[in-house]
This record gives sequence, C-alpha cells and structure tokens, in this order.
Amino acid sequence: MFDRLDDILIHYEELMQELNNPSVAEDQNRFRKLMKEQADLTPLVETYTEYKKAKQVVEDSLALLEEESDEEMREMLKEELSDARKRIEELEQELKILLLPKDPNDDKNIILEIRAGAGGDEAALFASELYRMYCNYADSHRWKVELVSVNENGIGGFKEVVAMITGQGAYSKLKYESGVHRVQRVPETESGGRIHTSTATVAVMPEAEDVDVVIEDKDCRIDVMRASGNGGQCVNTTDSAVRLTHIPTGIVIYSQTEKSQLQNKEKAFRLLRSKLYDMELEKRQNSEAEERRSQIGTGDRSEKIRTYNFPQGRVTDHRINLTLYKLDKIMNGDIQEIIDACIAADQAAKLAKMNEM
Repeated sequence: MFDRLDDILIHYEELMQELNNPSVAEDQNRFRKLMKEQADLTPLVETYTEYKKAKQVVEDSLALLEEESDEEMREMLKEELSDARKRIEELEQELKILLLPKDPNDDKNIILEIRAGAGGDEAALFASELYRMYCNYADSHRWKVELVSVNENGIGGFKEVVAMITGQGAYSKLKYESGVHRVQRVPETESGGRIHTSTATVAVMPEAEDVDVVIEDKDCRIDVMRASGNGGQCVNTTDSAVRLTHIPTGIVIYSQTEKSQLQNKEKAFRLLRSKLYDMELEKRQNSEAEERRSQIGTGDRSEKIRTYNFPQGRVTDHRINLTLYKLDKIMNGDIQEIIDACIAADQAAKLAKMNEM
C-alpha cells in the first residue's frame, strides 16, 4: 500500500509542476483534465502527508525518550507518542478507504425515476412526496432539478415522475436510493382509519454522455404531439411534446415539460442514453452477481430498501439496519444521515472484500 502511495505522491508533484506551466492553460481540454485529476488526488495526498508527519512524530518522540531523564518531560513525550500512534491508526483506515476503486459514474448527473407501486392512489401520493423529498435534498446541495415528464393521478399524486438532477457528485450520493420504498400510514382516502402499506419504486441512473452510448437514427422513432396536463401558455396549443421510441429495446420516452419541441427532443435523447447506459451497467453487474450483492446501492431495484412508518415517526433502512425517529425531517429532504450510513457500510463491505484477497 505504501509503495503505491509513494508513487501517487511523486505523480501528484509532477502533476502540480505541469499545471504551473503557462503553456498548459492554452489547451483547455488538457488543463481541465489535469485539474480534475489534481482535485481527485488531493484528499489522498493530504491524508498521506499527515500520516508521514505522524510517523515522524513517533520516531522523534521515541528518540527523545531515550535521552530524556526529566520525568515531567517524559510524561509529555509519552502523551505525544500515544496521540500520534492513535492518529496513525485512524489515518491508515482513511487511506485504505481513499485507495478503494472509485465508481467512474460518481461525478455524473442523474436521471431520477419514481413510480407508484402497490397501493393505488396512496402509492401515487407517496411517490409525489418522495419526489419532493429528493427535490429538497437537491436544493440543499444547490443542484438543479429539471422535470422531464410526470403522470399525475388527479389528487396530487404521481403515477410516474422522471427528472434530471444536475450537480457535482449527484450520483455518488443518490445512487443509494434505488429500490422499493415502503410507506405505512392511514391514507387520506381511507375513512376506516386502518394503516395501509403502499410502495413506490425509485430508480437512480447516471446520466450518459454521447461517448458512453451511441444511438443510431435508424433505431429511433420520434412522434410529436400536444402536451397534456398543467403548464404555461403554449403547452396545449403547439405540438411541442415528444415521444421517442427506441425500436431495438422497446424503450419509450415521453418529454413534454419544455415549450420547445427541440428542447423536449434533446431531453428525451438524454434520458434514452442514460437508460441504455444503465442497462449496460446492469448487465455488467449481473455478471458479477456476488460482488453486486455485497455492495450497497447497486442492488436489485425490486429489493425493498426502506420503510417510512408514519404512526411511529420512524424510517428504517433495511440494508444497513438503521432506524431514525425523524420522519418529518427526512420527508423534507434531510436524508444525509441515511446516505452517509450507506456510504460507510458500502466502504466497509469493500474493505472486507479487499482484505480477503
């Protein structure tokens, strides 16, 4: 591990020298690539530098203890030595985590799909609440949310909603949300006051770039129509809505939220690229089923991942056995504690797997 860290440190120094070369800034693509690499390596380099300093403190303290006869000074040195050794253990763990292979999609924007499951109107209402929860979470990170399509049920619920979330590291955080979310509560539509269980399925896909997926024109059929539902002027008076059908897979994308047909078409293709990319990722992960099962956030979308129990004000994430009694805050977008716990569990599983090798 430390030979690898020393090589990274040398490479980082070379990288910084190259960035300081005025001619590099003339090639913007090269400059951006180097800046991203530097940003990715900085946490690792800073942690390793602190680790080396702590190791030096240990060596210096041990050397001084051999020479020092004053008891008070010896006690101070022993305390310093103990603190440095404790810090070394912490930093070693941090370095192992930082050296874990990074998900290449972590920096990507995402496509968020939420579909009402079992439970009729109540499931649709829950789907709309989950959508607002993610919008609030995105807003707290200053990410941009663009609605692509929504199919409402007439009482404020969503049978299906698709949105794009744009922001640094969106996929790295929200990828843990894919799966079946279950709600337990007395529905507003239920007069008997009985607790019902309803579900909604969340899918989080990394947005694919043009270079990730190539879509042939002959494989697509585009239909245009008038948008339906709520909207501003022009929404129901011009053929701005787009239905994009990918013939080889049968995937159908409907985009209607923009006034311009061109903008709706662009959104539809962005969504199609991401769906095809996600299908390819799923194939790859299925071929490594054992590894996939051991990782939080890449499980089967039919897996029940979380229960929201309204009578008890409780939210339970079943993958990591985490229960929090702050349901109101969570439904308002305060899901960072759950995401942090998922990240920690994912890292622990990967470290355990790495130690077995």
